[in-house]
Amino acid sequence: MEDVIRLQPIGIIHSPFTDYDGMPIQGIFAAGDARGIAELRPQFADGLRDLDGFSHAVLIYYFHKSDKQNLIGKPFLEQEEHGIFAIRSPHRPNHIGLSVVRIERIEAAQLHFSEVDMLDGTPLLDIKPYVRQFDVREDAVSGWIEKHFADGQRPRGVL
Repeated sequence: MEDVIRLQPIGIIHSPFTDYDGMPIQGIFAAGDARGIAELRPQFADGLRDLDGFSHAVLIYYFHKSDKQNLIGKPFLEQEEHGIFAIRSPHRPNHIGLSVVRIERIEAAQLHFSEVDMLDGTPLLDIKPYVRQFDVREDAVSGWIEKHFADGQRPRGVL
């Protein structure tokens, strides 16, 4: 196995959030007026072709503000600790994040989106289309998170 994998950002994410305060824990909880832009480097702009036919995209990015790595952490939803691979904390071994965003429009090398849950200046590593026929699992179970959504409830502090 390769000891080092080198990735170069394909662009940068512009967001209204400059720090974690006020940022939603996941994009689905974002306020309706929060918008972001994934600005690709010019040499990658052609890769956006045909993405405008999708309602959502998966953005894969680097948590550039995280300065630590934890194997155990506390998620925003509760005080109980969980393994890092059972939460979506930025303080992971490789600091890789992903978000499902709603595509608003595409202009040249810019993907405009809503359902924003990342910080301004976040390095963008990749974009993939969200495909419901591939990505939705009707029998999915969400472990410790299930109790926070029992009987249709929404977690405290979440829009």
